Amino acid sequence: MDTDLPESAILPLIEEHTGSVAAIRRTERGFSSDLTAVVDCAKGPFFVKAMRNRPGGRRESLIRERRINGYLGHVSPPLLWDVEAEDWLVLGFDVVDGGSSDFAPDSSDLALVVDAIGEIGRLPLPQIAHDWAETRWDRFASDSSEAELFRGDSLLYTDINPSNFLVMKRRVWVVDWAWPTRGAGFIDPALLVIQLIAAEHTPGNAEKWAERLPAWRGAAPQAVDAFAAANLRMYQAAVDRKPDVDWLKAMVDACRAWTEHRGVSVE
Repeated sequence: MDTDLPESAILPLIEEHTGSVAAIRRTERGFSSDLTAVVDCAKGPFFVKAMRNRPGGRRESLIRERRINGYLGHVSPPLLWDVEAEDWLVLGFDVVDGGSSDFAPDSSDLALVVDAIGEIGRLPLPQIAHDWAETRWDRFASDSSEAELFRGDSLLYTDINPSNFLVMKRRVWVVDWAWPTRGAGFIDPALLVIQLIAAEHTPGNAEKWAERLPAWRGAAPQAVDAFAAANLRMYQAAVDRKPDVDWLKAMVDACRAWTEHRGVSVE
């Protein structure tokens, strides 16, 4: 095995938890980590996320995922062990043998996904998350008063997309908690709306799914309008930086369709 590969680097670090390792199989997911893999081993298998232990946002996201896991109940696969060494940070999770959910209009997964988002919305905000204020959309709001509409004391997941909702035996596991935050409870349902529009729902139908969630039903319309506009500005800025990335252009189209549906003018 190539000693420069992450698999070789982490192997001596994890053997205490895994026992003898038969194989380390990389997964297709996990673009934010240096390695995501299933480790077939004497004490496993385990799903492993590994990151070089260097200062920066990507390392911080893995640390945040490690800290939040114990507060997620049955929403996310449990973190079974972790290793933090000089060069590497490694998390070992229970393996979920499920596939990505389908967000298409006729999908039977949609009710399961909405139920999972509702379960997240019912989770208490743990003390460790009080300092994780959600600010990513602030600079895309029209002004500071609009940004204040995104404040709140709900635990937010914020990474809603089909590949992060794994379906196994008619239940959904929510994975990749790289950046949980504290904010307004309607934000996760609103992010679902955008993803559903991108999956070819009409904006009205996408909002009907969101209406199943108490946080959406309790949101002020002007707060949702401001958030819809902020997302359009955010994705448009991303497309301006990376004009050849198709998925970013698709998100711009979804956000624009949503703001038009809501009658929101975006400059």
